[in-house]
Amino acid sequence: MSSPRLIIAGTSSGVGKTTVTLALLAALTARGRLVQAFKVGPDFIDPGHHAAVTGRPSRNLDGWMLGEAVNREIFTRAAADADLSIIEGMMGLFDGSSPVNEIGSTAELAKQLDAPVLLIIDGSAMARSAAAMVSGYAKFDSALRVAGVLFNRVGSEGHYKLLKEAVEQETDVVAVGYLRSDQAVTISDRHLGLVTAMEQGTAELYGRLAKAALETVDLDRVEALAGSCRELPAAAPQPVARNHGRTVRIGVAQDLAFCFYYSDNLELLEAEGAELVRFSPLNDQVLPNVDMLYLGGGYPELHGEVLAGNVTMRMAILKFAERGGTIFAECGGMMYLTQAIRDFAGTSHEMVGLFPAEAVMQKPGLILGYRTVELSQGCILGASGITARGHEFHYSTLVPKGRLDQMGSLWATHWRSILTYILPVSHRLRKLWCRRFDGPLHDCR
Repeated sequence: MSSPRLIIAGTSSGVGKTTVTLALLAALTARGRLVQAFKVGPDFIDPGHHAAVTGRPSRNLDGWMLGEAVNREIFTRAAADADLSIIEGMMGLFDGSSPVNEIGSTAELAKQLDAPVLLIIDGSAMARSAAAMVSGYAKFDSALRVAGVLFNRVGSEGHYKLLKEAVEQETDVVAVGYLRSDQAVTISDRHLGLVTAMEQGTAELYGRLAKAALETVDLDRVEALAGSCRELPAAAPQPVARNHGRTVRIGVAQDLAFCFYYSDNLELLEAEGAELVRFSPLNDQVLPNVDMLYLGGGYPELHGEVLAGNVTMRMAILKFAERGGTIFAECGGMMYLTQAIRDFAGTSHEMVGLFPAEAVMQKPGLILGYRTVELSQGCILGASGITARGHEFHYSTLVPKGRLDQMGSLWATHWRSILTYILPVSHRLRKLWCRRFDGPLHDCR
């Protein structure tokens, strides 16, 4: 499969990978290119900005949670009709699930996709030292191809020339340009990352980013680097779900408070026969007629007053659960199901009240990392003993106000993301609901 592709990797977190990625996506789109964006690792927010720029869903790829075969399948499927793909890395190029191996890192993903790397360096306070940095990253792993470097937060054209000359004299890595330090092209930040694309009002910002890249980045060279990769062997196709007409209606909470979802999760649910019905716990008064609720993550702590004020919706969800309705809740969705959310200011907002607990925001107090979980009892994810992988990323803690181990059929998790069980979850949910509706199991496979 011929699919031009380029990994955008940083020397560390905070060097401006997302700003550079969005600038390249916007500029290439302005050039008339059909660009497919990807994000390495568990992240909801950056892909939302990617999609807003390109008009196409951005896909997540993760070596630790998904593995090479699934990463390759997701990539080849999404990139099939694109002119080129831009893959934004996470953290530093070699940072992953372990300090002694590459698992879960951007470097591992670059090798899985046989993709060249464009290294992003914060050039604001260096000159010749940039050559030493590029040399170290380029030589650290001989199986990885660091093909180019782009400097961010550069003060002037003259400053960039110093950086470019130093790097190209001492290494084989080409400098493809720079972006100036400019607050006008900076996306606001908050405790879990960038402000979401839904909130940003981003069209003007993306236009400024495109203009900046068109002025100071050699886009012809960027495209040449993307086109320099070898042909990628076709990935083995994943089994196609067969829908025998039995539809499960799943109510998906989606608004400014609940907006952290992976496109692949939702699409796999649909492929297994689910009908997704969006609703807003912030704004809607009536719960849609559904068989199950999916409450994803987001920022309920920023909308506590409005969520608390929508008593009708809170009571509707509580009654849904009390009638035996199944709820899949993760992160912010689980927080919403507690008795209350206590925000960073210390104000407590009443929530659904299904969990006898309070979700309390605390900063500092970031909990971050890959996690493995084993089911202690059967639930909608599967039978007791099944293990799954996920990612934890939050500033909240759960303060119990009673027993949390007597919640019946409810399954909730405090994880920021669940990538590995996207296919198992959708398949098991399908089977679960066929059983509930007394349908023959063979009709649900």
